[in-house]
Amino acid sequence: MNGLMRVLLVEDDDLIGCGVEAGLRQAGFTVDWTRDGHKAGLALDTTVYALVVLDLGLPRVSGMELLKRVRDSGKDVPVLVLTARGTVADRVGGLEAGADDYLGKPFDLTELIARCRALLRRAQGRSVEQIRYLDLTVNPAAQTVDVGTRRVPLTSREWAILLQLLTNQGIPQSRSRLEESLYGWQEEIESNAIEVHVSNLRKKLGAKLIKTVRNIGYVVEKA
Repeated sequence: MNGLMRVLLVEDDDLIGCGVEAGLRQAGFTVDWTRDGHKAGLALDTTVYALVVLDLGLPRVSGMELLKRVRDSGKDVPVLVLTARGTVADRVGGLEAGADDYLGKPFDLTELIARCRALLRRAQGRSVEQIRYLDLTVNPAAQTVDVGTRRVPLTSREWAILLQLLTNQGIPQSRSRLEESLYGWQEEIESNAIEVHVSNLRKKLGAKLIKTVRNIGYVVEKA
């Protein structure tokens, strides 16, 4: 799955948006936050996202209209709808328009994060949180990596690259695609950052784990 940990947050309420953005970042996601449906549509046209967290009551283009456009275009990105419209009819309408899950306001941030992770697992065809690869055991929720019985600490950047590669086994990931999984709109991309992080991962997890694909990028071969 491309753009594994990159989330598009579409929410026009500054207080709610700030809280959700901070919570998602703390949970290990890269977050792009836009406050209206038109800009969100442009973002979806130009960036690969793992998940969209979408408010329905948006200016310019409503959340429901944006959701319909996304599905009509053939995009299968998981969408979690957030809204103050809590009636059964509203929930049914959102789900029938293509939402994958629905959370009414006010909501608990820990539940939002848990639902986001569940949607990602479903999109990846996993029913459990852990990812196993050879002697690695990776837990996205806890953000832990074990090599055999040894816990290996990773930085947030190393973590994002490892997840991107593990969930795209056998598919080379370009430098630009890896950068997309690391950096939000407001973050400056560090020079040679991908190479440095890959080098550190090899030192921590084994030199043979990540292969270099000449003139393309990096890959973790299928187990």
